[in-house]
Amino acid sequence: MKSAAKVWKCIIVDDEPLAREVLARYVERISSLQLVGECSNAIEAMECLQQHDADIVFLDIQMPEIRGTDLIRILKNPPFIIVTTAFQEYALEGYELDIVDYLLKPIKFERFLKSITKVFRLSGDHPNSLNLPIDTATPEPEKEPYLYLRTDRKTLKVLLKDILYVEGMGNYVKVFTAGGTIITKNSMTAMETMLPESSFIRTHRSFIVAKTKVRSFSSETIEIEKHQIPIGKLYKNAVMKELQND
Repeated sequence: MKSAAKVWKCIIVDDEPLAREVLARYVERISSLQLVGECSNAIEAMECLQQHDADIVFLDIQMPEIRGTDLIRILKNPPFIIVTTAFQEYALEGYELDIVDYLLKPIKFERFLKSITKVFRLSGDHPNSLNLPIDTATPEPEKEPYLYLRTDRKTLKVLLKDILYVEGMGNYVKVFTAGGTIITKNSMTAMETMLPESSFIRTHRSFIVAKTKVRSFSSETIEIEKHQIPIGKLYKNAVMKELQND
């Protein structure tokens, strides 16, 4: 008699409601996964782990009070950990803690599946444990690419197509969009990592621009709508080559 397929219990830990919603939807699409808890911070996660014998934890790194990596260090016998974050620079720190995989937000379903398959292989379970019906195994329809920006104690979903340019202001950045300006605590390096190279280019130590929004340019400045964006000396050759080839 064939034994019943294992059901993998999952917990999502992320202080961003929209991020939790995306992961919860992905978990629901796989019949061998069961969502047993959603937590907005590490303290809730520890309580949830005491109540549930979880197999997989989807864990954000940058959270208030206790960071995700600190939570991993606290746990004596952690389940399989899949790190989820918007900041690529945390990848090395995560891998040093022996996590299973690192998912960069916004997370696509195909990439999510790859992480789950990796968990199954590490555990010795067969990849077919996904038990995906044909209709749900197909990728979700391609959606408008976006990123999350935290500002004024809330998290905003910003479509990449709406971003005109980004200006650095020390520990903060100003993101100029078609609908207004957003100020968020972030670095230019992090923003450059989050924005795809195919659509954005850094023109100055303090500026990143959307290529499709460039109205005109010279050897010193770029015009986007009524804004004049400077081109730094260190970036000039790369910017000229990129814009002239577009």
